[in-house]
Amino acid sequence: MKEKDYPQFLSQLIHSYKDNVDFLSIRLESSQGSNIKMRNGQIENISEGTSIGGQVRACRKGGWGFATFNDLTQIADCISDAISAAQLIGDDETVLAEVEPVVTSCKLPLTGTNPRLIHLSQKKDLVGKCDRILNSYHKDITSTTVRYSDIQQKIVLATSEGSLIEQTWIDSEMRFSATAKRGELVQTGRETTGTRRGFEDLLNLDKQIESAAKRAVNALDLPTVKGGTYTVVIDPILAGLFVHEAFGHLSEADMAYENPDLLEVMTMGRKFGGEFLQIFDGAQPEGHRGSYYYDDEGVPATTTQLIKDGVLVGRLHSRETAGKLGEKPTGNARCLNYHYPPIVRMTNTWIGKGNTPVKDLFSNIKEGVYARNWLGGMTNGEMFTFTAGEAWMIRDGIIAEPVKNVTLSGNVFKTLANIEAIGDDFYWDESGGCGKGGQNGLAVGCGSPSLRIKDVVIGGEN
Repeated sequence: MKEKDYPQFLSQLIHSYKDNVDFLSIRLESSQGSNIKMRNGQIENISEGTSIGGQVRACRKGGWGFATFNDLTQIADCISDAISAAQLIGDDETVLAEVEPVVTSCKLPLTGTNPRLIHLSQKKDLVGKCDRILNSYHKDITSTTVRYSDIQQKIVLATSEGSLIEQTWIDSEMRFSATAKRGELVQTGRETTGTRRGFEDLLNLDKQIESAAKRAVNALDLPTVKGGTYTVVIDPILAGLFVHEAFGHLSEADMAYENPDLLEVMTMGRKFGGEFLQIFDGAQPEGHRGSYYYDDEGVPATTTQLIKDGVLVGRLHSRETAGKLGEKPTGNARCLNYHYPPIVRMTNTWIGKGNTPVKDLFSNIKEGVYARNWLGGMTNGEMFTFTAGEAWMIRDGIIAEPVKNVTLSGNVFKTLANIEAIGDDFYWDESGGCGKGGQNGLAVGCGSPSLRIKDVVIGGEN
């Protein structure tokens, strides 16, 4: 079967089976991609691949059936399997927020060259160049890793309500890591970048690549921060990670719907911060890694304000969570690929720009910490812990000596309330790969200004 015939084929299948369930959808996906991994100057993996497959979702009396296929001749059997599963477990009511059926074909625009048009050898040369930058920075660099990936996905989604959507996008990512060692001391620096705009965004990254090696080497000589509670200033990259990991996941309505205690905490109208605090999520802003036109249930992309003037005013939904909570769908049902069902996921999450000049964020801080970038982190419900990529002490309002091993931890709601000022800068970080429900590496965008936060617990030496 030719690719151009897929939409009509799926529509015919939907028509044949839709009367057996309350809702039926078929998502057909074709993809092409490259992957390269180089470690210490040696290629560990280099591949080009194509795949085609799909998923069937059926719902009857509130019960969901799900099946996947990678052979078009298997679709009818998968539809029957999904319908049978839904009929077996459904014993309630199917509640899905209403959406207008859509018939359209769309492609996320590129501003540069499609990486699928770049020869694999050129991508390999790019990885080699990046590795040489890391290795040549300093003699104390003992290990380096560079990863490259790109993928072009074309999705055809058909639903029993009459939607028929074709959507195509291209996503690319590079990751750089350098480890420095001196005696028993070991430090690591990392950088990641990604784009949905074009291959050129992955070129001319020498300074960013070098910064990963620089941080690793410099940290060998740095003192460890003294643990305690400080006023901190965090840069837009670390602030973007914070709003995504610590607050964004709590805004995903399936988390709240399945946890009555969290639903009570995340009550609409509850005040979480100052009047200057605005938080958003949405796939509607163009050009970011979490951007698209329609989610994986066929709901149009939106921009959802989560916090307005410090008050909780919104959350992120699939059609089911929106229906059960009596709210509007937000276009946040996403799946990593056809192997997984769509679940509620963030897209591009950001804190609105503030009015405080960045230099004034440091004013009147007798002793504090300035933290930039990130090495890693984890969240557990309301609690979070993040490790800064680099940090300095603040003394009498001035950025002072650099320190290492800076971890920031606390309760997200208390931390939001403790934001004292928001900078007039702003940065979009396109390095994000989000994980949830076993679907790891989903492309997202994060944005934020710099933030000043009081009473943050900083881990380190006592």
